[in-house]
Amino acid sequence: MTGPLHGLLTHDPVVAAAGIDLLADALDAQAVSVERVDWRPPPAGTEAALARVMADPRRGAANHTALDRVLAVSPSLVDVRPAAELLDLSPGTFLHAGPPIEWARASGPLRGALIGAVLFEGLAGSPDEATALLEAGTGITLEPCHAHRTVGPMAGVVSPSMWLFEVADAAGDGDPRRAYCSLNEGLGKVLRYGAYGPDVLDRLRWMSGVLGPLLQVAVRKHGPVDLGAIVAQMLQMGDEGHNRNRAGTLLWLREVLPDLIDSGAAPADIAAAARFIAGNDHFFLNLGMPAAKLALDAGRDVPGSTLVVAMARNGTDFGIQTSGTGDAWFTGPAQVPDGLFLGGFGPADANPDIGDSAITETAGIGGFAMAAAPAIVRFVGGEVSDALDATGLMYEITLAEHPAYQVPILSFRGTPTGIDVTKVIRTGILPQINTGMAGRVAGTGQVGAGLVNPPAECFTAALSALAEATPGA
Repeated sequence: MTGPLHGLLTHDPVVAAAGIDLLADALDAQAVSVERVDWRPPPAGTEAALARVMADPRRGAANHTALDRVLAVSPSLVDVRPAAELLDLSPGTFLHAGPPIEWARASGPLRGALIGAVLFEGLAGSPDEATALLEAGTGITLEPCHAHRTVGPMAGVVSPSMWLFEVADAAGDGDPRRAYCSLNEGLGKVLRYGAYGPDVLDRLRWMSGVLGPLLQVAVRKHGPVDLGAIVAQMLQMGDEGHNRNRAGTLLWLREVLPDLIDSGAAPADIAAAARFIAGNDHFFLNLGMPAAKLALDAGRDVPGSTLVVAMARNGTDFGIQTSGTGDAWFTGPAQVPDGLFLGGFGPADANPDIGDSAITETAGIGGFAMAAAPAIVRFVGGEVSDALDATGLMYEITLAEHPAYQVPILSFRGTPTGIDVTKVIRTGILPQINTGMAGRVAGTGQVGAGLVNPPAECFTAALSALAEATPGA
């Protein structure tokens, strides 16, 4: 087997060859194991900024501090409550995935999700009325989820009446930090993929009227649910935490189901909730995302740190944030994923990448842990060796291996964790993200799933900002 994991799995000597193929071809002819590395010099124009950041005397200690804070977080689900209560959202305020964006630049799936949320909140009586309201902007406020310690998959739209998971740091002192995420609707024609038909709105009403209150009672009866332990276990069971959450969903349901049954609610409602969760393999995604957000927020605001603390997409722009540059977003155009399509859809139907769910990769799971979930390739495309190679490459751009999140096939090596802007620039290797694909046209819903990388511009812009923030700049 060749690829980044060849030496890791066989322990045979491997020669790394970069540049022209002359050396690699000669070694191949002698049956010597060769790893062909697609190495390129740092992007033109980044040399001075890279030199300044690499010479920053704060960088090593700052990254150590930021990463230690990330890895020290112990995320637990502590409550389920309405967004208006948790985030103090007023009517007409809507959160969305990715960097800030206005309606005029919003992608089709984000527009569809916003139309659906306006209808769900009762601010308009038809899609046309909702569209007119959003276009006018009167009484409407659009803000990123990340600005409210929240993450949302795909379009990521959160409105005041939606219920959220509340995740807290069990290891925190005093009043621990929090992170939030909506409840997962399932796949297909759902709000987060930009659908807003009557069935979508009916499901949202049931989730807010029945599912959310039921889960609130169950979680409060149970007490904090250790999400970090579930993530660690699901990686041992073939999940990677982004596009495969089957084991995580069932592990979480096993934790809360007795308390759900003992909630005193109507048996029919309990059965419907259990059936909905058990039949939705991605339900745990909306728990793993705030767990990752919580950990990465702990690593924010360390001067001199080049650690990436957020990657997010709004369907138009892809943005990253770093520990050493505060809340600034560094953006580039979102790319269309390459993968598999649902029946009747093809590449022309897919919107560019969208969602806050890349917070999973930022925390060392998802696309970074694909080696733990080789079956993921049946959902996003490729071969099993591609899943192994993806994880192997991510070790090249990260600062550490996660002590709790381990990959069995790599002899329980920790997942690559802590994306370093300077390593991305120096190697030319971009983070690997596996993701769902939303239809380009509002109202379409999901059209497929695949793999995607951020645009390199995000990292060159972040490097420039880090260089400007170095002493003496």
